[in-house]
Amino acid sequence: MTGSPAQAGAHGAPAAHGALRLGTRASALALAQSGMAAAALTAATGRAVELVHITTYGDTSREALSKIGGTGVFVNALREALYAGEIDFAVHSLKDLPTAEPEGLHLAAVSERAAVNDVLVARDGLKFADLPAGATVGTGAARRMALLRMLRPDLEVVPIRGNVDTRVNFVRSGKLDAVVLALAGLQRLGRQDEATEVFGPEVMLPSPGQGALAIECRDPELVPVLAVLDHPATRAAVTAERAMLAVLEAGCSAPVGAHAAAGDDNVLALTGVVATVSGSRSLRLRATGPVADAAGLGRALARDLLAQGAAELMESAA
Repeated sequence: MTGSPAQAGAHGAPAAHGALRLGTRASALALAQSGMAAAALTAATGRAVELVHITTYGDTSREALSKIGGTGVFVNALREALYAGEIDFAVHSLKDLPTAEPEGLHLAAVSERAAVNDVLVARDGLKFADLPAGATVGTGAARRMALLRMLRPDLEVVPIRGNVDTRVNFVRSGKLDAVVLALAGLQRLGRQDEATEVFGPEVMLPSPGQGALAIECRDPELVPVLAVLDHPATRAAVTAERAMLAVLEAGCSAPVGAHAAAGDDNVLALTGVVATVSGSRSLRLRATGPVADAAGLGRALARDLLAQGAAELMESAA
């Protein structure tokens, strides 16, 4: 972990005119995302931003997310640095952020959402429908595993971990026939051309919050500074998605997908899916409501899902 304490004010608060310390994971994707946020903040406010590299448990463990707890494994070390005053703010992939509100921290901004789609990166430029029966497809998310198995029960879907390079190299080396990744990550790395197919969100419902970045801080005086990065339409959409997830009591390692989008009439449409990891059973519902009550919409859809047996699906390994 590196930083510049000399630029901090009393008790770890940012100096009035010094560089703001942005905590970030050190992967290529995390650095690209944090660099985007830093550049946007500097352009909007004139404040310099210094990146502080922090290693999280999710970066060092090679176990499946479902084995190490999923929710929070990429977030906790960054939050600890915020509490300790070692950084002024942190950038997270919003889909990695636990739904429980952390004591003493503020979600100062939610960035404008990038693409929510998942993509296929397959050998020989293959499309999903063209993968032969028995082909091996790798992914790290229970949601993707469930949805892929629903779409193609004849494929062998296997769990993988690692950064974008590692995952794509499973295909390049011939160890796997294909992998499924988030399009937003490839775009932020300038590697979107490596996708052989882009799934529509109606086919592969994304993870709640997918494509958006969360900007978190401890100092309340910093909230209005960081708020210049907030995108209200994105915040409303992800608020609905995460409210649904919270009521379901499902973390980022659960087979749950959600996608909300607002129309021109300020009506938010939210679709949610819950499935068994095997993909043998699933439940998908849709609801609409006013943008102003995004959280209420998410909670209501979650209650409807639970009333129709969502809890049993999430608990079932069948």
